[in-house]
Amino acid sequence: MKLSGIAITYILSFFLFTSTFAQDATQDNVWKALASVEYKITEDEYGELYVPKFSEKAQELEGKIVTVPGYIIPFEGLFKPEHVIVSSLPIASCFFCGSGGPETVMEVFLKNPVDYTEEMVAFRGKLKLNDEDYEQLMYILEDAELVGPVGN
Repeated sequence: MKLSGIAITYILSFFLFTSTFAQDATQDNVWKALASVEYKITEDEYGELYVPKFSEKAQELEGKIVTVPGYIIPFEGLFKPEHVIVSSLPIASCFFCGSGGPETVMEVFLKNPVDYTEEMVAFRGKLKLNDEDYEQLMYILEDAELVGPVGN
């Protein structure tokens, strides 16, 4: 049986779509993979530093396109529509405001500016693990896009 060029194109498109969907489905809960982090205590000229030691699951996600649901943290005077902090937890429980740890927040660098919202949203971008630059958070999403509200 011979397949036409169109049939081959459809088959290849189907496999590409399903493999992309399967990849996104396995990354459905990125926060769970990122939550299992340990810390190594070191010192610099300013005192103790807690350097993250990322889990194998987190390391497998580094450099990959992931979808991250969360809440935008509204830092007064610091909110920039193209660079936001997102928390896996609602604001009252987030790392900066409540009981969460540093593994519950992520810096998001956006391709296009976004408006602040109190609703849970999702961002898609390339995950970077940061254990060197202490001026930034340990999880960074680069070249990200807002993919919409979550739930409702």
